[in-house]
Amino acid sequence: MQQITYEVTDHTALITLNRPDARNAYTSQMADEIVVALAAAAGDGDVRVVVLTGAGADFCVGADLSGGRLKVVEKQADQPWLEPASRVTRPLYEFDKPVIAAVTGAAVGVGSTMILPADFRIAAQDSRFGFVFSRRGLYPEGGSTWFLPRLVGLGRASDWMISGRLIPATEALNAGLVTELRPAEDVLDRALELAEEIATTTAPVSTAVIRKALARMSTLESPDAVFGLDSRLIDSCSDSADTLEGITSFLERRPPRFPGRVPDDLPDFLPW
Repeated sequence: MQQITYEVTDHTALITLNRPDARNAYTSQMADEIVVALAAAAGDGDVRVVVLTGAGADFCVGADLSGGRLKVVEKQADQPWLEPASRVTRPLYEFDKPVIAAVTGAAVGVGSTMILPADFRIAAQDSRFGFVFSRRGLYPEGGSTWFLPRLVGLGRASDWMISGRLIPATEALNAGLVTELRPAEDVLDRALELAEEIATTTAPVSTAVIRKALARMSTLESPDAVFGLDSRLIDSCSDSADTLEGITSFLERRPPRFPGRVPDDLPDFLPW
């Protein structure tokens, strides 16, 4: 890892964009390193939550344009090319574990699109966001034209993306892009605190199913398929060790110790 850092403490994996001198400007190498880190977190049964943040004052100021142009490289004729933002947002969308984005300073361009698949976006009170593509002669990336309207509504997404203007933190909070605001110096601590709460009080398997069901099933035209899935899931709870532990710990008024692990213990009938 040269452009990010990856560390696991207790049940939390912390991925940090680590180009502070360049304000964490995004590169293809950074994208590929994030993908490697996500794969490591996904395959580690002890990791229950991922926190994504940036070193220094800014989360990410967008693609690295220091060379005066957008660098599009690494195309291979024998396989389809995936642009760098989508390399990260696609595995984040497909991820089985909760993801918390801890944002300070500027989160512009890919700095904004990268965090859209996260479950929580905790930001500094003076942070700012921007889908600035129209002002650079670029196009939105990372599947953001799909993710953003689902978070803030089509009207707000159109305003932000077509104008390309910078969005202050309070507007982002009111629109639903941001989960909560904190002083800049408290953002990462709050994200790690939330990660610890999720890791110690929720069942990893249950949380993984809920996360994916919200993303995959809420966009269907009717709830019929969800009714069927819910019936199979609830039926499986009758012999689930996690369910037994959840009920027992509640009755005994103690913290739960859920035995299930992700991905090994996910139900084998999930439609995704």
